[in-house]
Amino acid sequence: MEKYIDGFLLTVPKENLEKYKEMAQHAQGIWLEHGALDYREGVADDIDGEGFASFSAAAGARDGETVVFAWILYASKAERDRINAKVMADPRLADMCCDGVFDVKRMCWGGFTSLIGK
Repeated sequence: MEKYIDGFLLTVPKENLEKYKEMAQHAQGIWLEHGALDYREGVADDIDGEGFASFSAAAGARDGETVVFAWILYASKAERDRINAKVMADPRLADMCCDGVFDVKRMCWGGFTSLIGK
């Protein structure tokens, strides 16, 4: 079976980055506990090289915001569906609040089958 990846691209107001990090760490524990193989989140450092498309533009970053790129790795799409059902039913996830930390409606996400890698 090929691994499956959920990918995310979002913006976070720089002033909320520490709050976002706390939320992400909380979420990471929940996903890993329910069986995700890996959970990573990265904050923009070197993203808008001249002559290339812009991550900032793709994410719709506004003044005062930074870009976050994240992914969750699963053993398969079936495992992703099983794990995500458990995560969405987990009451600890309901305790997480995005309001005021970042605009979830501006987040991009999608599921991807693994093209290369183990």
